[in-house]
Amino acid sequence: MTLWIPIAIAAASFQTVRFMLQKVLSSVTLSTAGATFSRFVYSAPLIWAGLLGYLAVSGQNIPALSATFWMFATIGGTAQILATVCVVALFRQRNFAVGITFKKTEVIQTALVGLVVLGDQITPLGWVAIVIGLCAVLVLSKTPQSKGPWWRHLSSPASLLGLGSGVLFAFSAVSYRAASLELDALAPAFRAGVTLAIVVSLQTLFMLVWLKWREPGEIARVWAARRVAIWVGLTSMAGSFCWFWAFTLQNAAYVKALGQIELLLSLLASVLFFKEQITRREIVGMGLLILSILALLLAI
Repeated sequence: MTLWIPIAIAAASFQTVRFMLQKVLSSVTLSTAGATFSRFVYSAPLIWAGLLGYLAVSGQNIPALSATFWMFATIGGTAQILATVCVVALFRQRNFAVGITFKKTEVIQTALVGLVVLGDQITPLGWVAIVIGLCAVLVLSKTPQSKGPWWRHLSSPASLLGLGSGVLFAFSAVSYRAASLELDALAPAFRAGVTLAIVVSLQTLFMLVWLKWREPGEIARVWAARRVAIWVGLTSMAGSFCWFWAFTLQNAAYVKALGQIELLLSLLASVLFFKEQITRREIVGMGLLILSILALLLAI
């Protein structure tokens, strides 16, 4: 089934716009955690409204959810929260396009996590793709101002945040696919809607407790920023639903590999909207990463 292809492209497009909005929020009004929270709190009501509307029209009910479903939903939701925090924090240190590129190491790592968790096999060409991807990370880990051997730059905050977000997004993608497969008796779009509604509700609750405990004033600032934050919620809802829908139709590594079109979109956003300069090294690094993704797509 090829329906997952346009769905994954739509997901990448919505996600690019969401990260642009979160970059604005994190740099102007909200903390890193607040910008992350805005994604969940403003999308949860919209997701539930859509799901309840579908249930009313179709006459169906939310199915019984197994313990395995709740386990994978919790793991995936928690990993995605931490990954989003890493990305928003990364935007404060590197430009928009390179921040997204570091995050996109998740494609390589999704293949590895899929191998461990779901037993997905990696072909020889897949390992070649992984090596190319690692080369891309080495290139991107060196900033224009940094000096010294390349291996020292792998421990920089930007590198660690980028690689960390990739690992966490990989775990969230595989976990979401595993959770949705627990509902295999449902239609793919319905599976995606139920899984997304549960996951975002958990994420909203987790972030609400955290902010109330550690940053109580931030909740009020998230509400004050609602004119921009509501668009974060809308794009998050649309993008997340498309990702979840695609995960129900195709292997997570395939979906994430195709989602690399986000790299090109983020490059355009970096230059056209944020007026940021892209260095030759960064272009080479992004080119290597795209090459690794293409090789991975052929290998899966």
